[in-house]
Amino acid sequence: MRAADIPEYVQDGVVDCGITGQDLVRERGARVEALLPLGFGSCRLDAAVPEESSFERIEDLAGASVATVYPRLTRELLPVDVELVDVTGSVEVAPRLGLADGIVDLVSSGNTLRTNGLRSIGTLFHSEAVLIGAAGADTSQLVSMMRAVVEARAHRYLMLDAPEAKVEEICEVIGSRSPSVLPLAEPGMVAVHALVPAKDVWQLLPRLEAVGAFSILVVPVERMLR
Repeated sequence: MRAADIPEYVQDGVVDCGITGQDLVRERGARVEALLPLGFGSCRLDAAVPEESSFERIEDLAGASVATVYPRLTRELLPVDVELVDVTGSVEVAPRLGLADGIVDLVSSGNTLRTNGLRSIGTLFHSEAVLIGAAGADTSQLVSMMRAVVEARAHRYLMLDAPEAKVEEICEVIGSRSPSVLPLAEPGMVAVHALVPAKDVWQLLPRLEAVGAFSILVVPVERMLR
């Protein structure tokens, strides 16, 4: 199904749950329950104007014409009154065609704005893919399974060897007070296993080596579940 149609299908009970963007749920005004943010499809709803525009802040758009494919969100989130130009196609070209003074549209990397000679003057809303459910639908088991996957993607399983006397320092580096600590065959040596945030793992490695850790391995959490 089209992502834009999913909120209505879930709201009407055609399906128990669906995956779509948070922006589409709010734009449709769908009566659904947001069950779980999924950690992908991240983007933001930005107000943007031509590079040469005198507008510097969102508030400067007061009374201006603004083109968007998100009229509901724009009316709800813009802090000033504007004249909305509701479009269905490539909204980025509207200012160059003289249809509007600025736009409100989804932005990911910002490359599309730059290509069309636009610059952002503020963010109205952050969005990502989300699991939504119909009112009263029993989705608890599915949510639990998907939450485990989402959390696993955000972490890495860290394994290392170190002198037992260095365990406290290692715990400080990885930010864990209770990692798994296993004795090794060599007296005074242990293996330390812990979950660490994926975004931090490569910054941790030199710090761990500095406090005496060696034979360091980092693996995806899902590999540990097989």
